[in-house]
Amino acid sequence: MSGRLVTVVGASGAGKDTLLGAARASLAEDPRFLFARRVITRPAETHLHAGVEDHVPMTEEEFATAEAAGAFALSWQAHGLHYGIPRGIEDALAEGRIVVANLSRGVLAEADRRYRLRVLLVTAPPEVLAARLAGRGRETMAEITLRLSRAAPLVEGLDLVEVANDATPEIGAERLLAALKNAAE
Repeated sequence: MSGRLVTVVGASGAGKDTLLGAARASLAEDPRFLFARRVITRPAETHLHAGVEDHVPMTEEEFATAEAAGAFALSWQAHGLHYGIPRGIEDALAEGRIVVANLSRGVLAEADRRYRLRVLLVTAPPEVLAARLAGRGRETMAEITLRLSRAAPLVEGLDLVEVANDATPEIGAERLLAALKNAAE
């Protein structure tokens, strides 16, 4: 039996990181699940807080060397950074495990060709997305409106499950957990 690669995508403000953090904590002792830690060409955060991902930091040179050596199952560039999912996920998939990985929409077609992929699309109404982004205090309302207007479409034909995150974080986390457990069945 082969495992399944599951990724969580959604618009900025949909709450992906919050829901993933809750799912990771809830499933920490469940051997069916592996949450892949991304490699990113940015420094590690000394103090992790909401919206900041725990990742493996690499310089661009280190990343290029690792990529050339085949260290990544998937890799891509976005927002001026390089991202990679370590090749070790393939061992977990071969064992029949569910690997949860934070992927870019731009690499979903490749992931779908190479692995048994399920995409969990976290959604929320536009007014909720805007309020969450405004609450971060990093962008003006004009920048938020522009960000929300340019959401990239998903590749056609993906195994896609929608997860509504339009209520409390706890309810959203319960919905994501249910979708992850369903992927394991």
